Amino acid sequence: MQGSANLNLMIKAARKAGRSLVKDFREVENLQVSSKGPGDFVSKADREAERIVKEELMAGRPSYGWLGEETGETEGADPTRRWIVDPLDGTTNFLHGLPHWAISIALEHKGEIVAGVVFDAAKDELFFAEKGLGAYMNDTRLRVSGRRTMLECIFATGVPFGGRPTLPATLQDLARLMPVCAGVRRWGAAALDLAYVAAGRYDGYWERGLNPWDVAAGVLLVKEAGGFVGPIREGENPVESGRLIAANAEVFDGFTRIIRNPQ
Repeated sequence: MQGSANLNLMIKAARKAGRSLVKDFREVENLQVSSKGPGDFVSKADREAERIVKEELMAGRPSYGWLGEETGETEGADPTRRWIVDPLDGTTNFLHGLPHWAISIALEHKGEIVAGVVFDAAKDELFFAEKGLGAYMNDTRLRVSGRRTMLECIFATGVPFGGRPTLPATLQDLARLMPVCAGVRRWGAAALDLAYVAAGRYDGYWERGLNPWDVAAGVLLVKEAGGFVGPIREGENPVESGRLIAANAEVFDGFTRIIRNPQ
């Protein structure tokens, strides 16, 4: 796929940050780590990756706004466009030497995500999409799975840790979902969970307590791969609220009913 200038800029930034992260990942035991709270860590590698991404993107598009996990929000001269970036989704995996983490970059235009990149540098899998132009992984066009029955489906989620208030709701979700599906996975990187739904590796995904930088790029990947994305609470914006459901078209309605069921 021949991408736009913006998408090519995003890919260049993701790959450059990915090289830095892979180098640090090889020396994970020597990383300088500081605590942001129970179970939530930020590393020197994380901050350096965001610096690289921001430097690349803002050099190419200095008028765009910025929303990053580590550096917060900056309004741009162009109020209609902003970058939404997680420089290291799956930080805990990274710090424990688990090769399942990614860089997530999205471009928002007038409140809508129009381009997204999720780069799994450890596996050299680059997921990317532009609105209306499909989703890809490296050179392969992505499509969500075609499974039609819940009993055939594997779902992904994040199980809250460290006393987070969304734990009871998630445990209730699991109690309703697990008896009627083929399994649930918890791999610790929301951006990759959504990319895997787009690739048909998972049939669906849901989670609460997320941030826009966790999911903005992944939501576009799922939509451009033919999947559906919706809020857990009806009427909300799933990217802004941080509560979302994603799945292939065949099981989305049934999956949504199970997750939204208050009983």
